[in-house]
Amino acid sequence: MKVGVLALQGAFARHVQMLGDLGVSGTEVRTADELSDVDALVLPGGESTTMSMLLDSSGLRDEVADRISGGMPVLGTCAGMILLAAHVADGRPDQRSFAAIDIDVRRNGYGRQVDSFESDLDVTDLDEPFHGVFIRAPVVDRVGDGVEVLATVDGRPVLCSQGSVVVASFHPEMAGDGRIHGRFLDMAFDA
Repeated sequence: MKVGVLALQGAFARHVQMLGDLGVSGTEVRTADELSDVDALVLPGGESTTMSMLLDSSGLRDEVADRISGGMPVLGTCAGMILLAAHVADGRPDQRSFAAIDIDVRRNGYGRQVDSFESDLDVTDLDEPFHGVFIRAPVVDRVGDGVEVLATVDGRPVLCSQGSVVVASFHPEMAGDGRIHGRFLDMAFDA
């Protein structure tokens, strides 16, 4: 299996490194040809409005949307969660999401950069807590019926899945712990 990491903006290099640490071929995706060569995709953290504009200017938006709607497994972290959400409460008027998971989010819902924090998360099916790094993280305001909440902070969902989509408010690539990526890969291999 070959896993792509959207490499238009944001923390894509750390995801590629994490995939490599797990023994999976991770490749940076910037073009439609590169996208067509991967079996799964990671949408990294970064700045969601910038990533949205770059998806349009690069011509990748429709190709990514088609692959996701066709069932390609996708992991979205922080800004990636925003890009995959059904609704973004405070996005720019021209910002579009892929509506791949039935959640509503608020950008920077936990606050500005100075409000960033870390928290040990109890994640469904993980024996030990996962150390979550939250940087200007989105807040999940609504979870649809078909969405499974896998972890929370103060009662708010921070890790969710629906079908072949997994999203996290935090940056699992920064924890030095491959279990969230491993869980995604297990789901993607089973797809």
